[in-house]
Amino acid sequence: MHFYTYDGTFEGLLTVVFEAFERKAWPTTIEQQHLAQPGMFGENITVVTDEEKAGRVWQGLQKKLSVGALQALYHTYLWEQPGFEQTVFAYIKLVFSSAQSIEGNYAAPCVLQVQQAAKQVHREKHRMEAFVRFEKTADNLYFATISPDFNVLPLIVRHFEKRYVDQRWAIYDTSRHYGAYYDLEQVSLVNLELPPGKRPNIVAAEAKDQEEDIYQQLWQVYFDNVNIPERKNPKLHLRHMPRRYWKYLSEKQPRRLS
Repeated sequence: MHFYTYDGTFEGLLTVVFEAFERKAWPTTIEQQHLAQPGMFGENITVVTDEEKAGRVWQGLQKKLSVGALQALYHTYLWEQPGFEQTVFAYIKLVFSSAQSIEGNYAAPCVLQVQQAAKQVHREKHRMEAFVRFEKTADNLYFATISPDFNVLPLIVRHFEKRYVDQRWAIYDTSRHYGAYYDLEQVSLVNLELPPGKRPNIVAAEAKDQEEDIYQQLWQVYFDNVNIPERKNPKLHLRHMPRRYWKYLSEKQPRRLS
């Protein structure tokens, strides 16, 4: 039995793959170091991320997989559901042990799981791009918080970088405690240290731009006026805009009393 631990990065997971193949010691479990429970009956292997080893694994995959399959594999890492590391490892092991392409081999559980995970992550990515709403701060920074089901922040950065190229903005994932900051030149991933129990859910009132509340109220009025009561279809509305995303939308917030 072989229990692998790594630092939680995608490069770290690829390094686990490299080490497992080099040792010919297939993992019983793969866990992030801060979550791992040492196995009592087996070998505990702590893997240090190695960019060169990870790169060799990725280059090998590029020779055998399409761009879409590589993307699906990365999306499975961002999926973060229990056992995703084992799914990624099983998929890569099958790739390197097969003479033919495995991309359409849905009889293999890992191939089917990767496709299903990638679809879920892709759907969440598009919903975040559609539903994220920024608030303008007093220092002209546009700030938004998200708490997606999957770790899609790395996937949505490019969308907002292209759309808001002339504005400084930041998007913070309150579930995973990191964010992306665009400074008009490039995007950087940042960590925000907060006191225990403190969450950056909204921009504090004193930090908001003076006109931000007015803009939000105007948007709510616009939404009310373009919404035709006779054409309401609650079921269709919820299908396209699930209730868990309403917290991001100005038009779904309680109306302020004037």
